[in-house]
Amino acid sequence: MSDKLIEVISLTKKFPIESGIISTISNKLLGRKPRYIHAVNDVTLEIFKGETLGLVGESGSGKSTLGKCVIRLIDPTAGKILFDGVDITKLNYGEMRRYRRRMQIIFQDPYSSLNPRKTVGNIIKHMLELHNIASGEDAKRKVTEILELVGLSREHYNRYPHQFSGGQRQRIAIARAIAIQPEFIVADEPVSALDVSVQSQILNLLIELKKKFNLTYLFISHDLGVIRYVSDRVAVMYLGKILELSSTERLYSSPMHPYTQSLLSAVPIPDPDISRNRIILKGEIPSPISLPSGCVFHTRCPYVFNECKSIEPKFIEVKDGHYVACHLYK
Repeated sequence: MSDKLIEVISLTKKFPIESGIISTISNKLLGRKPRYIHAVNDVTLEIFKGETLGLVGESGSGKSTLGKCVIRLIDPTAGKILFDGVDITKLNYGEMRRYRRRMQIIFQDPYSSLNPRKTVGNIIKHMLELHNIASGEDAKRKVTEILELVGLSREHYNRYPHQFSGGQRQRIAIARAIAIQPEFIVADEPVSALDVSVQSQILNLLIELKKKFNLTYLFISHDLGVIRYVSDRVAVMYLGKILELSSTERLYSSPMHPYTQSLLSAVPIPDPDISRNRIILKGEIPSPISLPSGCVFHTRCPYVFNECKSIEPKFIEVKDGHYVACHLYK
């Protein structure tokens, strides 16, 4: 994993709270500064070809926003996104369309992400025709092959999404994503809406497809067990910032950041003879509208000291490939 496929540099995404001409005029008249939701804050990371980078954190930490920014489903406010060395943030619509074939996304809800008025066959065939891969009978033949590849059958071609179970609908969403043979897929909580019995089947399918097509994943989840099962490396996100990044084995065996330690302490151990000291964080996640000064985690950190409240820690490499943003490690 020496070749970089994705390189995110100082990525920031802010969503304005008030929008429109009236809000702009009233803010100017009253001398108020525009207010923003700070979803992603100065994130820098790399994703290597053929790897699965897990992205974990609490709800509202900015995971999904980061994933959508990486493939430019939403445009970042600032920063760069290099895809195979090309800064895609500078590409116009026509130029970006050529890169759409190389990147896809699997959404969390497999029902709302599929067009209920189209049959499964037409949903997938549309992808092939849109990117000029196949048309007519050739496209239909390819669709049936893709359906069988994800564990469905050719009989499902003319059925509608509402006629399938949740697990089957997610297989359809996966089929649509891989139909155009992309290099990179953002999997945004792809199993969180599924029954536990079905989750392992979908995870194993994604792993098999990764090996078969040499795919690269950004796998987003709040489930630490799922992240550990699928990921080569793991990035821990909190309030729009990456606080720790390491190989999966090292992160789970030797977490460094206090936030990562608290998350892992909540993971149950399937052995009644082994006990784990639970680290309970005090307070709630601060509002993304008004971020804390210094370290974003200092309001809940059990080891907080004065420097944490005023100075933002640098994201540094503490050990080989193990990065942490914390004043405890200098």
